[in-house]
Amino acid sequence: MEILSSPISICSKENQKIYQEWFNFADTDADGRITGNDATKFFAMANLSRPALKQVWAIADSKRQGFLDFNDFVVSMQLIALAQAGHEITQDILSKEDDPENIKTPVMEGLDVLLAKRRSPKKTDLEVNVAIPPQSAPTAHWFSSKSSKKIPLSTVTSIIDGLKRSYVEKLKPLEVTYRFNDFVSPLLTNSDFDAKPMVMLLGQYSTGKTTFIKHLLKGSYPGAHIGPEPTTDRFVVVMSGPDERSIPGNTIAVQADMPFSGLTTFGTAFLSKFQCSQMPHPLLDHITFVDTPGVLSGEKQRTQRSYDFTGVTSWFAAKCDLILLLFDPHKLDISDEFKRVIGSLRGHDDKIRVVLNKSDQVDTQQLMRVYGALMWSLGKVLNTPEVMRVYIGSFNDKPINEAAAGPIGKELFEKEQDDLLLDLKDIPKKACDRRINEFVKRARAAKIHAYIISHLKKEMPAIMGKAKAQQRLIDNLEDEFGKVQREFHLPAGDFPNVEHFREVLSGYSIDKFEKLKPKMIQDVDDMLGYDIPDLLKNFRNPYD
Repeated sequence: MEILSSPISICSKENQKIYQEWFNFADTDADGRITGNDATKFFAMANLSRPALKQVWAIADSKRQGFLDFNDFVVSMQLIALAQAGHEITQDILSKEDDPENIKTPVMEGLDVLLAKRRSPKKTDLEVNVAIPPQSAPTAHWFSSKSSKKIPLSTVTSIIDGLKRSYVEKLKPLEVTYRFNDFVSPLLTNSDFDAKPMVMLLGQYSTGKTTFIKHLLKGSYPGAHIGPEPTTDRFVVVMSGPDERSIPGNTIAVQADMPFSGLTTFGTAFLSKFQCSQMPHPLLDHITFVDTPGVLSGEKQRTQRSYDFTGVTSWFAAKCDLILLLFDPHKLDISDEFKRVIGSLRGHDDKIRVVLNKSDQVDTQQLMRVYGALMWSLGKVLNTPEVMRVYIGSFNDKPINEAAAGPIGKELFEKEQDDLLLDLKDIPKKACDRRINEFVKRARAAKIHAYIISHLKKEMPAIMGKAKAQQRLIDNLEDEFGKVQREFHLPAGDFPNVEHFREVLSGYSIDKFEKLKPKMIQDVDDMLGYDIPDLLKNFRNPYD
């Protein structure tokens, strides 16, 4: 099964030139995006019913970004052409077409006249059809400009643009004022919003993490090592690139167009164990994979790593859209380090999927016992009443071992693998929704952080005994959290980890923090209550 986020446009070169001219005409802002308003005006020339055009937009904008890029636009034109020919528009209609490349261009009434008016007599057809060079992101200057002027609404042409605008204007000032970036998460950059969805693989060594990625890519990535011993000794980000190459961690962490600048906080010891592997691949155009070092067990886990392993996994967990925990039927014990790693995923339970890999190495009866043992182990570690979904399979390029699995096992593995691949296939489609979800979570966390910091500041004496008061507050931090919770009626589950907060707070003078600024809190409340709902309303399907 191919894992692609949306229908891929396949059309002849002749049609592509026509569509490029149409796209340039419809793109009123000349920013490489067809917004809902642009689409309603342009699609009206197709003379199709509103329900048909609603379906066309829903399929073309499968990522729910609120706009169409050139590929999405070509898809929409092909769907319109099929609808005009009397076909019923369904999600998989393009994949069912025998010859999608030769789908005729749709009939757009009056478009030829409008294009003729727009063309200059001096221009040749070749010049008209030349693709507009990619423009720099219209929001790139938001994060570098020192100006505090309001960002004009006209620059917002997608949901992600709207989130960037809300972050810079309303959430970032609150984070900076109360040092949210030092306690919880680094400040967001432009690349954090624009990054492709990420999938992180975690597990003990030799559970098949690297093999899983190779299985999906149908080939190896630069720097991949596979063996029965701990072979992947570093965090490897596998992403799309023009050619095959490996980029060292220190280099990748300082690149402005990469979403990894926050990793510099873990120091050179970590960055020397971090690398980016780039390669051209259609799947990597939609998803980035994070391969991790095998979690240690036994005597090895007593030898401390030179960097904060659980801190790094927690950082990636916040950025990732899906976290796969891989287990081997012969290695079900959850070591102390693995327990800490799973604990660091707290708050991201909705992203976690458990994979019992290499399941065809045991027969059906043993698999039943192994599955039960794994569920029991996970129940103790995850400490949740809900049952975690466990996918069973053998994710490698070898055929399933039927001798061990048996006919029932083979059918089970195939169904389970299909279910997991469907989960992966949905990631790019849900990436925009996930970004909104993470943004709202971050805003709530920043608000609670501001309440905590301002409360601690209020508890400090004005002149004498500041050192003793600070130590008392740090020692009784859990009680202070309780006071904040009761005063502002906040849910206990949204509060940060007490031990981590205490550790960071010890390096600061509480007296130097800011008092509570209600205007900043109100701005974030307005953003959550009005701005984001309005944003989603403005960039939903224009035919709703």
